[in-house]
Amino acid sequence: MNKIRIGSRESRLAVIQSEIVIEAIHGCDPQMETELVTMKTTGDKILDRTLDKIGGKGLFVKELDAALLDGRVDITVHSSKDLPMEIDPRLPLVAFSKRADPRDVLVLPQGQDTIDFTKPIGCSSLRRQLQLRRLFPQAKVAPIRGNVLTRLQKLDNGEFSALVLAGAGLARLGLENRISRYFSVEEILPAAGQAILAVQAHEDVDTACLKTFDDADGRDCLLAERAFVRTLDGGCSSPVAAFATIDGDTLTLKGMYVTADETLYFESVSGPRSEGEKLGAALAQEMRRKYS
Repeated sequence: MNKIRIGSRESRLAVIQSEIVIEAIHGCDPQMETELVTMKTTGDKILDRTLDKIGGKGLFVKELDAALLDGRVDITVHSSKDLPMEIDPRLPLVAFSKRADPRDVLVLPQGQDTIDFTKPIGCSSLRRQLQLRRLFPQAKVAPIRGNVLTRLQKLDNGEFSALVLAGAGLARLGLENRISRYFSVEEILPAAGQAILAVQAHEDVDTACLKTFDDADGRDCLLAERAFVRTLDGGCSSPVAAFATIDGDTLTLKGMYVTADETLYFESVSGPRSEGEKLGAALAQEMRRKYS
């Protein structure tokens, strides 16, 4: 193979993330020709309802998966936290980026330095909403859809008092200047896979050109986090969170479990990084046994 076609959502952030992968491909194999193929997904088109009402995170990958299966593209690039927990076995995840800053951040309207609690804070996930209520019990929290730039426009137009977004996305867009505050992972536990890019491919595609892009720490953290969420049957409508770190050969995973009355519990587990998926599943099973 001397040409590889990269499928991407057409948002500015998705294209930037795909360009990160393309740069790595050229660094690994300077002779490799690349073509970026962008498309609008169902999740990008339906913006008047929250994801849990329209079918979940799979709506961000359906068209990309179809392009892989049809042979229109060879690989696709995703924000890992947007991937559904069940992956088509014909379309394996083949490479994972080094993790960027995983923290969620607070974004205020331009020119503001405090939250106006007469307006809602906009955030896209129940995971964030529930954790925000612990930090700002006086705040109203409302869902917001659309890409990052669309959300910032809604904020600056006065529809919201603040936004909570993934810091990594803003950084990749060159918009770190919009960040008013970083939330520690103790304040808001990130989504599984947050700040890690994942590359998916058709099972028949040679992905040797991704070997220098693929990061072992990113891979092991992501697989452990996804195992925790998958075991709890978590998706965009389920307020679960998981965040792993690696120190040498040891992986530590912190998980969030939410009861039916929306009480939040947090627990951690450590063990060999080679058993990250087992650790994630075991932590999820233990927390469900204790708190459900």
